[in-house]
Amino acid sequence: MQAAPSSFPPIVVSSLDYDRIEQLLESDMAHGLPGVDALEQELRRATVVEPQDMPAGVVTMNSTVRFEDVKTGSQHALTLVYPKGAGAPDTISVLAPAGSALLGLSVGQSIAWPMPGGRTLELRILEVIAQPEAQGQFHR
Repeated sequence: MQAAPSSFPPIVVSSLDYDRIEQLLESDMAHGLPGVDALEQELRRATVVEPQDMPAGVVTMNSTVRFEDVKTGSQHALTLVYPKGAGAPDTISVLAPAGSALLGLSVGQSIAWPMPGGRTLELRILEVIAQPEAQGQFHR
């Protein structure tokens, strides 16, 4: 499942999130999961900044984001979490295809993300409701 990086909008990822996701992708937990290659490609193309330099309005790990499925018009508000936090109400794992798609996007950006089975999910960021970095939480 590979997509041309030039077809995706620019993304920003904190150095803390980058390092933690890299470790996660190297773990046995991520081995063989659909979408892991796409997430690795996202990290490679990301602009990496220090957590204290993260602009508000960017989806980082542990951010709560309101987004729209462009094809259906349905809106969701979920918190992007690591797999161990997934399963709690209103969360989505960064290893889930939609979670990978959200990482690093800014308010107003859209992305067409490859899904298992050849489908494409198109998401648009409507609002970053809460972002740890904007709340001064740089080492969560």
